[in-house]
Amino acid sequence: MKRTTLSLIAAATALAAVTGFAALTAPEEPAAAAAGPAPQAARLPVERTSLLCPAPTSSEVGETLTTAYTPPGTAPAAGGDGTAAKSAAVLTPAPNPGPAGGAGADDKKKDDKKAKEPKAPAPVTAPGKPVSTKTDGPVAHGLTGTATGALAPGWTVQQTTLVPAGSARGLLGVACSAPDTDFWFPGASTAKGRADYIHLTNPDDTLAVADIELYGPEGKLKTSIPEGVQVPPRATVPVLLGPLLAEGSQEILTAHVTTRSGRVGAVLGAAADGLGSDWLAASADPSPSAVLPGIPADATGVRLMALAPGESDANLKIQLVTPSGKIVPAAGDSLHVKAGMTASIDLPELNRGAAGSLLLTPADPKKPVPVVAALRVLRGKGEAQETAFVPAAAPVTARATLADNRAQGTTLVLSAPDAAAQVKVTASAGTEGGTPATRTVDLKAGTTTVLADLAPKDVKGSFALTVETVSGGPVHGSRMLAVTEEGVPMFTIQNLVDDRGTVRVPTARQNLGVLD
Repeated sequence: MKRTTLSLIAAATALAAVTGFAALTAPEEPAAAAAGPAPQAARLPVERTSLLCPAPTSSEVGETLTTAYTPPGTAPAAGGDGTAAKSAAVLTPAPNPGPAGGAGADDKKKDDKKAKEPKAPAPVTAPGKPVSTKTDGPVAHGLTGTATGALAPGWTVQQTTLVPAGSARGLLGVACSAPDTDFWFPGASTAKGRADYIHLTNPDDTLAVADIELYGPEGKLKTSIPEGVQVPPRATVPVLLGPLLAEGSQEILTAHVTTRSGRVGAVLGAAADGLGSDWLAASADPSPSAVLPGIPADATGVRLMALAPGESDANLKIQLVTPSGKIVPAAGDSLHVKAGMTASIDLPELNRGAAGSLLLTPADPKKPVPVVAALRVLRGKGEAQETAFVPAAAPVTARATLADNRAQGTTLVLSAPDAAAQVKVTASAGTEGGTPATRTVDLKAGTTTVLADLAPKDVKGSFALTVETVSGGPVHGSRMLAVTEEGVPMFTIQNLVDDRGTVRVPTARQNLGVLD
């Protein structure tokens, strides 16, 4: 008998022995389970959460409040040894090697030399207790952070900056985001008097390379960074959009950020002479329908910007979801979006004194085309105007958390555009004390509900808001912070985004078929 034949027989005998042993030692499965449908995936608390914050401001008079919070009630199960994962929630400065983008970046480099590292908030020590830290003056560094164990589920960080004077004056707010590889920003601009930076933050120990594509009303534009933007490990790089274009300025753009390698956090900072400044967070993923929640009741200007990323044009029906139902804006009931081009429409006198949310749906339900969208919203008049942005928002699937709410000037907007829903809204204790308070809110189908009396009676300092979907839906929402400085109605709006407190984990069971 040949040696090869002997080897094959030996291998077959060994495999049979292993299979037999596995069959003898495997736990028995109930016959019903074997014959029934496969078990559904369970939702379990996450054990680790990462967040990234941009560099807050280069203004000498800026005041930045960074607030961190983990909602109570969700903690990872103990491990196999019976002990829970170690809990920690820490933010650390992300160095800034200097702006990218060529011409125009040199002045900001000079400003950044004066800037200081941000003060990271004291680590969150227990769920349900927000912490915050204030930093005065220019801050050129971003933040990277990680929460583990009982502090990971729903860990949320808000960065709010007040700039009372100067060309970039305004109230700027951004919820620090999870790292990703794909971001859409309808509403960017390189027009005269506008300074837009995309801040890229790398959370990892290896180099990340990001591409930035710009789409105007005529389509994709040629940029000066064909090789991508290099973002060093655990660093923040601001990219000025103006110098990227060789074809002159563009009033309306959509910026698309993707990574060739690694992952980043991305957010767009926009400042316009005479109109203030704010952050624009990424739009929800491309979808045939979009909800842009939380247009203030006293908005004096609203501009809708949208892009169809695919190869088909999109015809969108425009509706405003108000507290009393859906209405068609008098200024425009539809928007045609050509494939790969940024379309826009101004919607003056949209609200008529009532807060609402903009709803975009396919004009022909049989021809759905995915789009991304955002709003630029103005409050005030003349020299006292201020800007904020509202990107398309994904629905609150389980729970959303927003840190840094104040007893005065906080408004929560909840929209149920399709079906009735019930949500639970919890206001936490404050950074300086107080008792949490919870209420249940019923949302009527096709309406928007506005809540302004959110703070617990004894709250001290800023507090967090948690919104949980109890039934019905989908529910979309946002939170507005507002202050008045020197007669300017400053404000900023952040969407409700799922706080990633739980993750779907598929149920596994033994299958000896893999040994066949």
